[in-house]
Amino acid sequence: MSKQYEMVIGLEVHVELATKTKIFCGCPTEFGKEPNTHVCPVCTGMPGALPVLNRSVVDYALALGAATHCLVNKLCRFDRKNYFYPDNPQNYQISQLYLPICHDGWVEIDGAAGRRRIRIHEMHMEEDAGKLVHDAWEDSSLVDFNRSGVPLIEIVSEPDLRDASEVIAYLEKLRSICRYLGISDCKLQEGSMRADVNLSVRELGSKTLGVRTEMKNLNSFKAITRAIAAERERQIELLEEGKIVLQETRRWDDNKEYSYAMRSKEDARDYRYFPDPDLPPVLIDDEWMGQVHSRQPEMQEQKIGRYLSEYQLPYEDARLITDSRCVAELFEETVKLCGQPKKAANWLTGETTRLLKENGMEAEDICFSPENLAELIQLVEKGELNNQNAKKVFEAMFTQNVKPQAYMEAHGLKTVIDNDLLEKTVAAVLAANPKTVDEYRSGKTKVIGFLVGQVMKQMRGKADPAAVNRQITEQL
Repeated sequence: MSKQYEMVIGLEVHVELATKTKIFCGCPTEFGKEPNTHVCPVCTGMPGALPVLNRSVVDYALALGAATHCLVNKLCRFDRKNYFYPDNPQNYQISQLYLPICHDGWVEIDGAAGRRRIRIHEMHMEEDAGKLVHDAWEDSSLVDFNRSGVPLIEIVSEPDLRDASEVIAYLEKLRSICRYLGISDCKLQEGSMRADVNLSVRELGSKTLGVRTEMKNLNSFKAITRAIAAERERQIELLEEGKIVLQETRRWDDNKEYSYAMRSKEDARDYRYFPDPDLPPVLIDDEWMGQVHSRQPEMQEQKIGRYLSEYQLPYEDARLITDSRCVAELFEETVKLCGQPKKAANWLTGETTRLLKENGMEAEDICFSPENLAELIQLVEKGELNNQNAKKVFEAMFTQNVKPQAYMEAHGLKTVIDNDLLEKTVAAVLAANPKTVDEYRSGKTKVIGFLVGQVMKQMRGKADPAAVNRQITEQL
C-alpha cells in the first residue's frame, strides 16, 4: 500500500428509552416477554388507530439534549418515513426529519489525540420497529411486534471520529450520560443501544470526503471495533485496485468477521417524508425547559471535579468510580458512613471491578450495600480483619450482601491479637528455617516474605501480616 489513508466516521446511535409504556400507545416496554403479547392496534399499525404522544419521551429527549449541550427546537414535529419491511407494520415509521427536537450539540471524549469534542448534528425521537426472528431450520422468518412502538432517541453525530478507539469512547460517553439521566440502560446485547457506523476513507491530508458505507447489526463494542477494521481494509483495497466504493448499507456478520451488502444507501428523498397528519406539533416553552433542568443530576465531569477537591482522590480513581452513577452513589454513601474515601475507592476500583469482570456483570448488578462496605472497611481499620481475609469477606459480601462482622465471626476469620502466641510461632518458624535466617542475615532481606508466609500458615491466616513482619524483624 503506497498511499496513506485516514478514516472518517460518523455514527447514528439509537437509544431505547426506559419509559414504562411505548411512544404512541399504552403498551408496556418490558424486554424479553412472550412474542406479540405487548401489542395493540396502534403499535401493530391497524387502520384507524391513532397515536398519542407519551410526554415522558419528550422529557427524556430534552434531558439528553441538555446533557449534550444541544440547542432545542421549541417547535418540533413528527414526520412519516415511508418504507416497506416486514417488521414495520404501518409501512412507515413515525420519526423526525424537518424539525427534530435537538440539534448542534457536542460531547467530549478522551482519545489517542487527547481530549476533543465530537459534534452532534441532531437528535430526534422516533418509534422502534418490530423484530424479525429467523429460523434457519424451517427456512422462515417470524415477526415479534413487542418492540414495535418502543420509544427511541436517535443521535446523529457529525463525521468527526477517526478511528475505532474514538468510536468506542464516544459510545461509552453517550451510554454513561444516558445511565446518569436514568433514561436508558443502554444494554447493547438487548438492543437498547444500537449503533450504525457510517465510514469512508480518504488519502491522508485530503479535505474531500470519500464515499461512505453504513454498517448495521453491531451489538457489542468488540463487534464495532472488528467491523471498522474490516471495512477500512475493504475500502482501501478497492481504492488501491482502482475500483470505486459504492454507497450502500452493509450487514456485519461478527461470527464470520465479514460484511456483505444489503442494499444501496438511501437518501432522505427515498423515504418520501411528510409531516404526520395524526400528531400535532410539540411546543416546548421556558417553563418546560426549566423543569427539565431542575431534574438534571450531577453529571460525571462535575463529580470528578468534586471528588478531586472534596475527597482528594487520584484522577483515575475518580474517573473509574464515576463511570457509573450507581457506583458513584455507592461510594458517596459509604464515605458518609465510614469517613474513608480512599479505602472505599480502593475496594470499588479493585476487588469490585475484578469480580464484576469475572462474573460478566455490569455495575448496575452490584447488590452489596454501602452499610456493609463501610462495616468491612472499619473492621480492617480496627485490625480485626487482615487484608487477605478481608478479601474473602468481600467476595461473600459481593455475591450475597452478607454482614461482614457476622460472616467474619462465623467463618473464624477474625485476626488473632495474641502477642505471646505470635512470639512463640515466629520463634518456631525461625528455628525450623535456619537456612532462610542465614540468607536474611547475609543481606537477602527479601526472604522475609517467605518467613511471613510460614507464620501466617501456622496461624491459619488469622494474624496481622504487619505485626508478623515486625515480630520477625525483632527476633532476627
